Amino acid sequence: MARSGYSHYVARAPNLIRDARRAAGLTQTALARELGTTQSAIARLERPGSNPTVDMLDRALNAAGHRLEVTAKPALPAVDLGQIRAHLRMTPAQRLATFTASHRNIRRLVQKAKPGGGHLA
Repeated sequence: MARSGYSHYVARAPNLIRDARRAAGLTQTALARELGTTQSAIARLERPGSNPTVDMLDRALNAAGHRLEVTAKPALPAVDLGQIRAHLRMTPAQRLATFTASHRNIRRLVQKAKPGGGHLA
């Protein structure tokens, strides 16, 4: 998973713990008692920016009557595979014609975007 995706999930961990604790009707002190730790340790876990281990996150959620589920999903391709397949089926002449038409369209768009409809060099 990309770093930004991982960071997104890590950033949610404190909220997951707090929300599960509150949904269970537990105070930080009561959750701490269940986990064999202190209220201040729970407060640190629930603080934005905390980075609990997966084990600690799992234990805290279980103590609050919740379950942690971790799944791996295939990453979406960064390219349009259908478009690549379509281009691979084309002859070189068809590819050149497609490129030429695309280039012409881009030049027209650039022309329209310029103030006063300036000319391209």
